[in-house]
Order: sequence, then structure tokens, then C-alpha cells
Amino acid sequence: MRQRLPVVLVLPALAGLAFLLVPLIGLLVEAPWTTLPSQLVSAEVGEALKLSLVCASLATVVCLVLGVPLAWLLARGDLPGTGVVRALVTVPLVLPPVVGGVALLLVLGRRGLVGQHLDAWFGVSLPFTTAGVVVAEAFVAMPFLVISVEGALRAADRRYEEAAATLGASRWLTFRRVTLPGVLPGVVAGTVLCWARALGEFGATITFAGNFPGTTTTMPLAVYLALETDPDAAIVLSVVLLLVSVAVLAGLRDRWIRA
Repeated sequence: MRQRLPVVLVLPALAGLAFLLVPLIGLLVEAPWTTLPSQLVSAEVGEALKLSLVCASLATVVCLVLGVPLAWLLARGDLPGTGVVRALVTVPLVLPPVVGGVALLLVLGRRGLVGQHLDAWFGVSLPFTTAGVVVAEAFVAMPFLVISVEGALRAADRRYEEAAATLGASRWLTFRRVTLPGVLPGVVAGTVLCWARALGEFGATITFAGNFPGTTTTMPLAVYLALETDPDAAIVLSVVLLLVSVAVLAGLRDRWIRA
């Protein structure tokens, strides 16, 4: 027999649900569905959409190359200060993105700690470029990948790795043939979350890379610009980002339930 839920908890819960869902429903209701196809193929929307997809995908590749080894180090490395390193890795999750953009600008800007040497030695300047968008998105999105992969590594059965080591496999071979396949679902989940977070990044991007149409204006920045000149285009871009977010969460739903 099902227990009756206490009203004192149900009413605030329903209010919280409405608080989260009503704005999203309002966005869908007010979307210009009749003109949405033409809006999607317009030059401004199409340009921002293409740039967002390319930059988010490149940022995700950067996160995979750097984040998976970092997650392995946090989960398997027996190093002093691992807890502090883990806390620092997750700082971008709670750090205001615009602060992250300022930090990137101070380090990788043309007069930054590292950026001045990149400019002087190689003629490379990252701020206000498409590459700068990729860097900003990777900075904000990488913790999502690291946390997911580290959690999968900690939950994995290490006896398989120990068995591979007793058979003479090197640590690199064990990682490639045993560890990585075993935590692949966690890597996939972290990759999808990382890509979705990169796609929706705004603060760090506009601070570090600026807002130049065709070069750094991604979909979130285009929404910000379009609100003043073309509200319909802003709504269309917002709907696209909403649908992508819902698709990502729906795709990871089974994994979260199992967890």
C-alpha cells in the first residue's frame, strides 16, 4: 500500500518543479514555430550554430586528451596533495565563467604570463580568436569529464588490472587494453556532458574571446546579441540549446539511474 505523501513536502516540491519548468515551457510556447525553419537557415543563426558545433567539438577533443589522463592520475596516482589537486580541478564548476575568462586573459593574453611568450616566440595570440573560444570552452567544460571518468575509475574492479600486470603487461598496455575499455561508459558520459557544457558556454567566451560574428560569436553570444535586434532569432537559438540539453540529459538518464 502506497503511503500518502505529506502535504507540507508536496506543495513546496510542486512549486519548485513549476519554478524550473514554467520558464522552459514558456520558451517553447513563445517560439516562432512557423518561421523556425527559415530562421535556422538564416545567415546569422546558421553561422553561430556552425561555429558553436565546431568549437564545442574541438574543445571536447582537448578535454579528452588532457582530462582522461588527469582523471586517471587523480584516481590511481598515489601522490601527496591529491585532494587539493582534485578540489582545484573542480573549481571551474563553481567559479563564475566570466572570472575564468579574466583568468585566461591574464595568463594567455598578449601580455599574459604565458601569452606574451607565445606571441613573441611563435606569433600566436589566442584572445579574440576562434582558438580562444575553444580554449575558454575547454577550461569550463573539462571538470565534467574529469569527474565522470574519475568516478568510473574508482568504481572499476582493479583485480583485472592486477591480473594484467602479473601477466607482464606494462602500465600503458594495461591502461589501453584493460582500464580504458572497462570505464568506457564513464568516458562516454563525461564526453557528452563536456560537449553540452562547452556548447552552452557564455561568460568565459565573451571575456576571453570577445564577440565577433563569424569568428567568436557562438550560439549563447548570438542569443545575447539577438535579444536587442531580432528577438525571434534569439528564441530560435535558445530553443536549439534547450533541445540539445534535453537530448543530452535523456541520453544519460539510464546511466544515472544505474548509478
